[in-house]
Amino acid sequence: MVRRTLLHAALRAWVIQCWWRSMQAKTLEQRRRLALRVYTCQEWAVVKVQAQVRMWQARRRFLQARQAACVIQSYWRWHASQTRGLIRGCYEVRASRLELDIEILMT
Repeated sequence: MVRRTLLHAALRAWVIQCWWRSMQAKTLEQRRRLALRVYTCQEWAVVKVQAQVRMWQARRRFLQARQAACVIQSYWRWHASQTRGLIRGCYEVRASRLELDIEILMT
């Protein structure tokens, strides 16, 4: 009878130990999943920030290139307008009137 009582006690202790180990495994799995979720959220946030910075840098380079192109175009247009036609003329003032002889050369 003592053996049977000890056997039942040992079996009950074994059942309790199995239950405790399974609860610890579940808790550990929950912690692992939570840590993985937090890590994933942090990594995603880092990726978003990096993408925003890269987009800002690309936009800044684009705007600088566009500004440079506008400057080049304005100087080119000024140069083209200055060299498009040469105006040569002879001016003679007599008494109260102005006579003009203007020759326009297109090159």
